Amino acid sequence: MQLRHAPRMLSAMPELWKQLAARASIDLDQPAIDKLNHYLDLLFAANATMNLTRITDRAAAEIQHVADALTLLPFLPAEPFSLADVGSGGGVPGLPLAIVRPDARVTLIESTKKKAAFLQSAVQQLELRNVTVLPVRAEEAGRGEQREHFDIVAARAVATLNWLAEWCLPLTKVGGRMLAMKGPKVREELDGSRRSVHSGGGMPPVLHPVELPGMNELLIVEIRKTSITFDTVPRDPTTAKGRPL
Repeated sequence: MQLRHAPRMLSAMPELWKQLAARASIDLDQPAIDKLNHYLDLLFAANATMNLTRITDRAAAEIQHVADALTLLPFLPAEPFSLADVGSGGGVPGLPLAIVRPDARVTLIESTKKKAAFLQSAVQQLELRNVTVLPVRAEEAGRGEQREHFDIVAARAVATLNWLAEWCLPLTKVGGRMLAMKGPKVREELDGSRRSVHSGGGMPPVLHPVELPGMNELLIVEIRKTSITFDTVPRDPTTAKGRPL
C-alpha cells in the first residue's frame, strides 16, 4: 500500500479549505466548515478503538485528510454527479467531498465491517442524506448493480495503479473518470497498469500535481473512460490474488 506521507506537521486553518474550494468556484460556508470539523471529531473518537488513521495530530489531519480530499474538487463535474469512494476506510475522500458538494450522490465502498460501521455512524451523525455506505469489496460492486454506474470513482492509498484500475474502472460510467490520489511512486506504476487500464476501457493516465502545506509531492491520476469494460474484469479476488493483469 502506498501512503501519502507528510514529513512535518502543520496546522491548517479553515482558510486553506476555503481556498481549495474556491479553486472549484465553491464558496465554503461556515456550516460546511463546522461539519468538516465534526467529521474529524468523529474520526478521532472512533480511532481510539479501531485502526482508521495513523494520523493522531489534529492540525495534520486538517491537511492530510480534509484538505487532501478537497484537492479533488476541480476535477469533479460542476453539475450534480455520482461518486464512488473505493476502499473508503475512514471516509477520505468521500465524506469531505459529500459535505462540500451536497449535490453529489456519494457511495462509500468499504469491505471491512468495522470500518463500514463507522462510516454508517458518521453519515448519520453528520446528517449526510447524499451518502450511502456499501459494505462489499470493489470487485463485487463492479460485477453487480453498480457496474458502470458512477460519474467519478475515487480512491486514496488503497493499492498500486494496476489493481486500482481493475477495481475502479468497472464502476465508472463510459464518459466518466477515475481519480486516484497518489504519491510520486505512481510514476513507476504506469507501465504495469496499461493492461488494466485498457481492459477497463480507460484512456492513458494523466498526472496532475497538487500542493498542500508541509506535504511531499502529491499527484492526482486521472483516467478518462471512453469504452465499456471487458466482461472479464474485475476478476474474482480469490483467483486474482497476487496476479495483476
